[in-house]
Amino acid sequence: MSGLPRSAHAVVTGGGRGIGRAIASELVHAGATVTVIGRNRAALDQAVAAGDAHFADVADVGDQAAIDAAIAKATSRQPIDILIANAGIAESAPFAKSDAALFKRMIDVNLMGVVHSIQAALPSMRNQPCGRIVAIASTAGLKGYAYVSAYSAAKHAVIGLVRSLALELANTHITVNAVCPGFTDTDLVAGSVENIMAKTGRSREQAVAEFARYNPQGRLVTPKEVADSVLWLCGEGASAVTGQAIAVAGGEI
Repeated sequence: MSGLPRSAHAVVTGGGRGIGRAIASELVHAGATVTVIGRNRAALDQAVAAGDAHFADVADVGDQAAIDAAIAKATSRQPIDILIANAGIAESAPFAKSDAALFKRMIDVNLMGVVHSIQAALPSMRNQPCGRIVAIASTAGLKGYAYVSAYSAAKHAVIGLVRSLALELANTHITVNAVCPGFTDTDLVAGSVENIMAKTGRSREQAVAEFARYNPQGRLVTPKEVADSVLWLCGEGASAVTGQAIAVAGGEI
């Protein structure tokens, strides 16, 4: 893999845990200066203390003013070369019980959080010699799953945003792509596992198997596997790759 742009500054939203933290760590080890942004100050500070990031700022990506301020602060330290729009939330419910408030929560964070983050970072990125935008979507942005219609709708919208923005920026030095993990071994899935155990009385192994069965490899994806795909997209060798939605899902898609 070709390396990152020299002295690159990467901003990772939702960088305090899970996939976001794994991405931040890989970027640090590849030589980037990394700022993580998220809602949980303790998790962000822990990432910095562990060497998985250099700087941390608190913001909710669903709050445009807050993410604008956080990215402005990051830009003041060093112009942004790489933006990883990773922050997201997931809730499940039958469609008949998915009210407007549930759809709004999914859209506000999973779609508009990406929109806010890109709009805040793009002016700085336009002035840099090489720019990379990667949205962390989901296989739920490429196919449907029962009981997550609101989440899936928001992630499908992220894919549409990526494809459209990639065309707008095709004559620049900035690429725009999405990475779409399948069910991944993170706190988010762990919470769903606990929910299944509580509601059904199944063992942890049986509950995990409910998610692993979607993956033809019969397992959960690891955060590092997702991070490695992101790192490749951020490298100089991926300059011709834009507008893509890359599944990291063991052949599910």
